[in-house]
Amino acid sequence: MDKKTEYKVTIRNYNNLLERIAGILASARTKIVREINRTQVLAYWEIGREIVEFEQKGKTRAEYGEELLKRLSRDMTEKFGRGFSPTNLKMMRLFYQAFPIRQTLSDESKRQQTTPTKFEPILSWSHYCELLKVEAPLARSFYEQDANQNNWSVRELKRQINSMLFERLALSKDTKSVIQMAKKGEIIEKSEDAIKDPYILGFLNLKEETAYTESQLEQALIDKLQYFLLELGKGFTFVTRQKRITITNCHYYIDLVFYNRLLKCFVLIDLKTGELDHSDIGQMNFYLNYFKEKEKTEDENDPIGLILCAKKDEIFAKYVLGGLNNRVFASKYKLALPSEKELSLKLRSIPKILEEKK
Repeated sequence: MDKKTEYKVTIRNYNNLLERIAGILASARTKIVREINRTQVLAYWEIGREIVEFEQKGKTRAEYGEELLKRLSRDMTEKFGRGFSPTNLKMMRLFYQAFPIRQTLSDESKRQQTTPTKFEPILSWSHYCELLKVEAPLARSFYEQDANQNNWSVRELKRQINSMLFERLALSKDTKSVIQMAKKGEIIEKSEDAIKDPYILGFLNLKEETAYTESQLEQALIDKLQYFLLELGKGFTFVTRQKRITITNCHYYIDLVFYNRLLKCFVLIDLKTGELDHSDIGQMNFYLNYFKEKEKTEDENDPIGLILCAKKDEIFAKYVLGGLNNRVFASKYKLALPSEKELSLKLRSIPKILEEKK
């Protein structure tokens, strides 16, 4: 080996060393930032508790409580600088009230008992400020868990809250499932869990009164793929568009193909700008049979199909989708969020949520 070759090898080894060291420092800095955020959030929760307990002991009237916050704000700002306005102190008080002490399980004398511990933050203060805008405790808990599990930014969390994700998921679940979802976030264990109805495509900024072709809708979804993945939910990854299937020299095209890593299966999506028809079901069934035979591997589950349509008659869909060997779902898409009144009417079938909203 000549000196020139030896020098190149040395440079490559050095670059690898530099990359590893940079990785260590980046990881350490991320941990430091997380710990700072956690400490900050926990401190704000403790401040909120102190304020609440002080007010409760003194049985203060509302107007006295306002004066207390103003005085605290003035003195704390003088001692610690910015960040302690009366509004921020109100947020800390509300934070403690909205997120009480969590219960943890401890094994004591071979018996499981619930032991109160300090509140353990899992998100940043900015995240919790958004969560405090959610009035229903069940919904708030759901968004907290999902934001943590899916690593949502504050902007993404705000979008999901504004799209009323929890309320829309709750429409298709029984009360027990809704409560479970609120505690653990969105749970994807079977194909039905991954399907919503309706899907809200407001992020496309398409006007409802304008007619669009299926190609235009598909292109709009591809252009906003990141937002569409958020709307689809947990575990979805994009595979391809216009997947070609060739049978007896004839070509067929599947609009969109995704993969769900939690369900371990392909998810085929067909877009329909009109009303659901029985021919759409037959076509999707054909696609699924092909994927089962040609694309699915031994360690994967059978693919599922989703027909996204502008209109769907529920009774018709019930009969036309029943009895299929393959899992085919049909969901409506909306280009704008349903009104809060419309969602509230549907949610009346879930007593627990209504109780939490009052």
